[in-house]
Amino acid sequence: MPASAPVILFTAFEPSGDAHAAVVIAALRRLQPSWRIVAWGGARMEAAGAELIARTADDGTMGIPALSKVIAISRIAADIDRFAMANQVAVHVPVDSPAANFPMCKRMKRRGARIVHLVAPQIWAWGPWRIRKLRRLTDHVLCLLPFEEKWFRERGVQATFIGHPVMSEQDQQGDQCVGWKEPIAGSPRVLLLPGSRSIEVDRNGELLMELLRAVSGKFPQTSAVVCAASPNIAQRFRERVGDLGPRTSIMTGVIAPAAAWCDLALAVSGTVSLDITRARKPMIGVYRTGRIAGIGASVMLRTPHRLLPNILAGRRLVPEFVPWSGSSQPIIQEALRLASDASLRADISRALQRVCETFAGHDPGREGAAVIVRIACG
Repeated sequence: MPASAPVILFTAFEPSGDAHAAVVIAALRRLQPSWRIVAWGGARMEAAGAELIARTADDGTMGIPALSKVIAISRIAADIDRFAMANQVAVHVPVDSPAANFPMCKRMKRRGARIVHLVAPQIWAWGPWRIRKLRRLTDHVLCLLPFEEKWFRERGVQATFIGHPVMSEQDQQGDQCVGWKEPIAGSPRVLLLPGSRSIEVDRNGELLMELLRAVSGKFPQTSAVVCAASPNIAQRFRERVGDLGPRTSIMTGVIAPAAAWCDLALAVSGTVSLDITRARKPMIGVYRTGRIAGIGASVMLRTPHRLLPNILAGRRLVPEFVPWSGSSQPIIQEALRLASDASLRADISRALQRVCETFAGHDPGREGAAVIVRIACG
């Protein structure tokens, strides 16, 4: 590797960030094979060609609520700073997780690195005052949602919409069919998505099973699959909910074939709602919180919708209970309505097709890598 080859640093603290970064890293490796790409992140980033310094994206446990997590982030920031002292970083690419990544950005800026955010901080949804911090701590934002580029540019932040990896991975299903085992025959076919973080399973696992039991009570031939993001999440879900029953199976990392298989998905709110959108399947989005947290979220959140397909459509295409601290009965009613009405499911599928069309023609890996190259060479 030439001594003058630029160093590109990626930092990710969530499983979803690991996935988002991987496609850009792979494209960057193809564009600039001699550049050094280093990462604090996960296995997918490493497989894409990054030199993984530390694993920080396994379970999405980074955040600010607990003192121990704040300390962990501070330690990682110090490690990254020491790396930057010995290796001149040309571009730092913080991936999502602004609470964890902003301290890294501040240190890298001081050391002369250009900052290219991958995944726009959702300032448009809550905390609009953070735009001032973002202006200080970014040179460019790579946006995954269609409306974000215009929103950030109007507020003085350079931004580019590059598409979303979930909506453009043409080979996604082939990769994930390896772990797919055909579920027991039955109808309706219900997919449970408990989230990629342990805390999401803890808060929502029992709710998802309650919804499934309600559907199975009305439709005894219901067939169900729990799609876990990792073996750890699968184990956590089993520990949390107990016996799954004879007509429910649990699999790991098979979201594409599972989404194609199902009639209806019950999903913890997050990026996974785009996986279901891509498959054009009806869904219900949930995220259970405590009552105080729910009140706080209703005050902080500025968007009329919380689930990504609804945000992108600008209307309520699918039921969302995000955040939710009330009775499960309204969610059960929606689940039974969708399970019972094939015509309604078909209408939703057609509407989700129109959402998918807003991502057409974009290659997030190639487009994101091109921006990083331009800024590194600028």
